[in-house]
Amino acid sequence: MPVPVPRPRAVPAVESGQAQAASAGGRTSAEHSEARAAHRPDAAENTTHTPDAAGTGRPGNAESARNTAEHSAPANLTLLLIEDDPAGSPIVPDLLDQAGKPIRVRTARNLTEAERLLTDDVHCILLDLALPAPGRAGDGDDELAVLRHVLELAPRHAVLALTASNDAERGAEAVRVGAQDYLFRDELDGRLLSRAIRYAVERKRSESAERRLAEGRLRAQENRRLERGLLPTPLLEGSTLRFAARYRPGRSRALLGGDFYDVVRTPDGTVHAMIGDVCGHGPDEAALGVELRIAWRALTLAGLCGDELLGTLQEVLEHERSDDEIFATLCAVDIAPDGRRAGLCLAGHPAPLVAAPGRPARLLPYDNNGPALGLLPGARWPRMQVELGAEWTLMLYTDGLIEGRVGAGRERLGQEGMVEMVRRQLAQGLRGEKLLQAAVNEVRDLNGGELTDDVAVLLLDRVP
Repeated sequence: MPVPVPRPRAVPAVESGQAQAASAGGRTSAEHSEARAAHRPDAAENTTHTPDAAGTGRPGNAESARNTAEHSAPANLTLLLIEDDPAGSPIVPDLLDQAGKPIRVRTARNLTEAERLLTDDVHCILLDLALPAPGRAGDGDDELAVLRHVLELAPRHAVLALTASNDAERGAEAVRVGAQDYLFRDELDGRLLSRAIRYAVERKRSESAERRLAEGRLRAQENRRLERGLLPTPLLEGSTLRFAARYRPGRSRALLGGDFYDVVRTPDGTVHAMIGDVCGHGPDEAALGVELRIAWRALTLAGLCGDELLGTLQEVLEHERSDDEIFATLCAVDIAPDGRRAGLCLAGHPAPLVAAPGRPARLLPYDNNGPALGLLPGARWPRMQVELGAEWTLMLYTDGLIEGRVGAGRERLGQEGMVEMVRRQLAQGLRGEKLLQAAVNEVRDLNGGELTDDVAVLLLDRVP
C-alpha cells in the first residue's frame, strides 16, 4: 500500500527568499541595548555569527542588523501578541515598519488561540512571560514553561519575550532558551517595538541560515566518511607485485564516482585486478560501482574467473541498476602465480597498457573485446592469454584518462596520445605512484583544467 505523502506546508515569509540567507543578525536598537546594558550581563554572549561568502562565521552587530533590516526586511510585517489581557497592554496599537508601512497586530489570550492565529504570514511573536502555561508534568517550577511551549509551537518564527523591568534575569534566560530578544514592559513604545520586531525577524533568519549551513557541513562530513570507507583496500598479502592507484571523481566535492577498481590475490597465488566504469556521474552511478566492485571481489574469491565471472556480474548489474539504459565497462586481468603471463577479459573497456625493459609501452590486444555489461543479454567475453615476461609494468585505466582535450580545440588525448605520454614518463625514470601522479597531472594540464569525467588508474609492477 503506498504511503500517503503529506501536502507541503507553505514556507513562512520569515524563511522565504526575500532576504539573503547570509543576512547578518543583530540585537534590538542601540538605544534599547544601552538602556538595558546594566541588566544584560549576557549581552556579549548573544552576538550572532553569520556565514560569509566563504562559509565562515563572523560576529554581527547592531549596525549590520540595522543595515540588513532596512534593505531586506519583508514588507507588511505581522506580529502575534500573546498576552492574557491584550486590551490592557501598554503597546502602541499603530506600529510602523522602517518604510512607514503598518505592522499588522494579532492578539491571542492563550496558547490555544495563538495556535489558531499562527498562520504562515506571521513574522514575529511577542510573548508575555507572565502568561500561565498549559498544564504539563514537570512544568510547575519552570518559569519559562510558556516560552518553551511557544518555541515548540512555532520553531521557525522569531520570538520576543516581554517581561517586567525588575526581572531582567528572567529575560536574559529567555534569550538563552531560544527567544531572539526580550523587552521591558514599562519601557515599551511603538518606535522601539517596531525596531525590535524587524531585528528579531532578521536575527531568526540569520540563525536559521547558520543552522542549515552547519547541518549541510555535517552531512558533507558524513558523506565523505562514508565514501572513504567504500574505497577499496587491495588484498595482496603474499604477492611480490607492487601496487599503486590514483582516483579522481568527476563530481564536485565527492570522493567517489562511477569508476571502480579492485585487486585481490587468491589462495593459489593468482593476482586478479579489475577496473570498471558505470555510465553517468551521479551518486546512483557511484553506488552501483561500489556494488559491482564488491560483487567482483566476492565472485573472484569464490573461484570464478573470465566469462563465467563477467556473466554473473552482468546479472548483478541488471538487478541493481535503476534504469535499463545503464551499463558498465570493465577490464579484468588474472596474473599467474609465476607472474609471467596473464588472462585478459574486456567488456567494452579500453585495453590495458604494458611496458617492459627494452620494449616501449604498448596496448595489450583488444580484438576479442566483448560488449559492455548490461547491453546484451547472454553475451560472452572471451579470455585472452597474454605473455608479460619476467619484468613489466601493467596499467589499467578508465576512459577519463584518455578523453580529456588537448589544448583549446576539440582534439582528445586518446589511447595513442596516452601511450606516447607514458613512454616519455617511463624514459624519465618515473615508476609507481610518481608515474601515476605525473600521468594524471599532465592529462589535466593538457585539458586546460580539471577533468569532467571520473578518472581511475591502477598500476601493477613486477620486478624480479
